Amino acid sequence: MHAGNTRHPIGRTTAPSELIHAHCADILSSPGMQVERKCIQHGDTSVLEHSVAVCAHCAIIARTLRIPVDERALMRGSLLHDYFLYDWHVPDPSHRLHGFTHPGRACRNAVRDFDIGPIEQSMVRHHMFPLTPVPPNCREGVILCIADKIVATRETIHGFSLKLGGARRGRRGA
Repeated sequence: MHAGNTRHPIGRTTAPSELIHAHCADILSSPGMQVERKCIQHGDTSVLEHSVAVCAHCAIIARTLRIPVDERALMRGSLLHDYFLYDWHVPDPSHRLHGFTHPGRACRNAVRDFDIGPIEQSMVRHHMFPLTPVPPNCREGVILCIADKIVATRETIHGFSLKLGGARRGRRGA
């Protein structure tokens, strides 16, 4: 935890975008995030778009439920949870077990590029529970795990609806 940061509820009127800007401007302007902008996560959503949406959802969950959190750690850990820096849809043997291995890779990259602390590291390493066997061990990690599942489900359904809509249009035109 950064010196002086304590856990407290997020202000009721604090917008997620304010928190992201306050705690993550350096991350968003980094070269790694430019890589994430080009990589697809779910459907037609980039890894960067996914990560920002998850970060915002984490703030909304913590704020709505009045959960005392380390605000900076919650924002930075959630933005970096998928900082693996490759497009897992591209055929490559190193992507074969992506769902199981990307949390460790994302954590290593985040430590290397942003020197994240123990809360953020734990969040990133455990966000794929239950696919990975170790559950989150801090409240920020639990919030991230939930927010990631919500956002990923929404993005995946949106991607399927785009494909289905394209297939329907194709049939009508035939």
